[in-house]
Amino acid sequence: MPRKAIILIEGHTRGPGLLYVEAARRLGFQAITLSTDPARYDYLAAESTEAIRVDTNSLDALIRECSQLGKDYDIAGITSAAQSCCATVGKLCRYFDLPGPNPASVERCNDKFTQRQLLVEAGVPIPAYRLAADVTDVESSAAEIGLPVILKPAVGSGSSGVRLCRNVDELAEHTTYLLGGQHIWRSPPRILVEEFAQGPFYWADIMGDQIIGIGIGDSGPLPHFVCRECTIPAPLTDDEHERIADVSLSCLRALGLGWGPTGIEFRWTKRGPVVIEVNPRLHGPPTPQLIQLAYGIDVITEHIKLAIGDEWDLRRTKSHTASARILIPDLDGTLDRVDGESRAAAVSGVAEVQLYVKPPMPIVRKGDIQDGIGHVIAASPSPARTEAILQRAVGLVDWSITPFSPPG
Repeated sequence: MPRKAIILIEGHTRGPGLLYVEAARRLGFQAITLSTDPARYDYLAAESTEAIRVDTNSLDALIRECSQLGKDYDIAGITSAAQSCCATVGKLCRYFDLPGPNPASVERCNDKFTQRQLLVEAGVPIPAYRLAADVTDVESSAAEIGLPVILKPAVGSGSSGVRLCRNVDELAEHTTYLLGGQHIWRSPPRILVEEFAQGPFYWADIMGDQIIGIGIGDSGPLPHFVCRECTIPAPLTDDEHERIADVSLSCLRALGLGWGPTGIEFRWTKRGPVVIEVNPRLHGPPTPQLIQLAYGIDVITEHIKLAIGDEWDLRRTKSHTASARILIPDLDGTLDRVDGESRAAAVSGVAEVQLYVKPPMPIVRKGDIQDGIGHVIAASPSPARTEAILQRAVGLVDWSITPFSPPG
């Protein structure tokens, strides 16, 4: 009898790739990763999991590889931890008659301009926006909306290239950065110019049409939007929770995303919950860990169950508060030392301390998710207790950075 396998398209250097491999194994499946460059993912070698080099930008190449694997394995499902691969996963699942997302819906969602058009048509509250292709477009769009505005690539993730522009000088500077060759584009350059929606930041994780949980986050400092802390559940009244839930389900209907995981981000403004972004995937770590600590739900395992056509279960078995702090340096330079990890991990109530880097290494902040050098996660039955645990543990982690020498 052939071995059962789950095929993972690409992985994630800091994201949930390893969690998907581990979840597949717990369910009794061989996890096989197809990647353009498997060496990018350290955990593949560390876990001795099978990885095959293939051009994941080529649907035909992936179909050929999956067909070849089907001779030796019983392929139960195909999925991915990477948002950029979700549409490809949908196409592969349709080709091989496996459960999966609607690729057309995912592609519409991945294009933030198209996403916003569909949300507006459905009456979903979002910030005012314009699409720009050059400097003139950006300037005129910002003038129409009114400064400050947010500039972001129309296709992208992880806050890459996203910046608040508070005046015309910052607007010109960031437009030059995006269009001048410094930003790496995965598609033809198009810039979204958006109203700066101000208010508390919330996020929702959804599977199918079921809301798993709603959390609150904190980012900064401006002009960037790098997540620094996130907590679930968010401290919401029943009415506030219902309003976010209603808007979330409206997003699913507008974008045709009723299958699989969806992550939605909001700002609570004077208008109530305003949708900042809808992603056809779960939020990346540490969110899955927070959900498991708070509610006892292993969302990645449940996603794999969905991908293999098995019954999935989102029933809560816990009622705790879980929080994570992302460790972000405050200057560029050479990371000389990081210590205190074991002391922080030993604090009662700390669930995880993870460092993404090893000294010595250069630190060059870009104002996106890659700026983080690690995270600390804590959980307890009490929001105040969880916050106290987190504060104590984070205070035990220390690092030193030597600034780069000035040129010349």
